[in-house]
Amino acid sequence: MDPAQIKTLYTDLGPHAAEDVICRAMEELAQRLCQVQDMALSGPRQDMQKILRSLSAIADQIGMRSLSKVSYDVIDCLELGDFVAEAATLARLARTGERSLTRLWDLNEFSI
Repeated sequence: MDPAQIKTLYTDLGPHAAEDVICRAMEELAQRLCQVQDMALSGPRQDMQKILRSLSAIADQIGMRSLSKVSYDVIDCLELGDFVAEAATLARLARTGERSLTRLWDLNEFSI
């Protein structure tokens, strides 16, 4: 988590617009994390990579560097066809996503 990125959003956009951006980003991240989990079970891998790339971009926008990196780690596993590493990395993505969203929510009782 990069709190400086959140502060930059507040400085650049103002408090109300920054809160709106952060809330929408959190909603999109949660949705994409669920989509990735669903696709891991049954979906086409190409679509999964697109979702992971968009997840990474959104995470970067609001300072979730770890989540962004883990998204690309999953993509690497997909490209290598390493199903064991993919399963482990998907589990790490879920944990990192949950932890990041919780931390951002706690940080953003929107008091920055």
